[in-house]
Amino acid sequence: MEYRPIRFINEEVMVYFSQQPMLEKKPDCPDGFTWGQVDHTIVETISEWVNYDRSGRMARNMTPTHTETAKRRGSWGVGEFYFRVRTEAGRIFDLYYDRAPKSVHDRKGHWFLDRELEEMNCPDD
Repeated sequence: MEYRPIRFINEEVMVYFSQQPMLEKKPDCPDGFTWGQVDHTIVETISEWVNYDRSGRMARNMTPTHTETAKRRGSWGVGEFYFRVRTEAGRIFDLYYDRAPKSVHDRKGHWFLDRELEEMNCPDD
């Protein structure tokens, strides 16, 4: 199935789990999220992927060998966990967990609603 973005959102959201993830910095897909004071229950995880790439100064502060290892496993505070989901209302969203701490006092990571998508009708081959 192909998907096309219909709206870029890029807003922080609250997520909820029926059972908290075993590893806070490597979460599973949540069971739902609250956006704009509306709860959205997730009924399907369409796909998921991880991005451990470093950027800017962070990309230059490691040896090439360590950089390759970090791209595969991640390193503290670097990386995003992406989830393409379908909600109970049939809407499709990309949301992600950003592992980066905001400050010394806010070291957890944060969830963001990236965009809303729609399914594209693909012609039969």
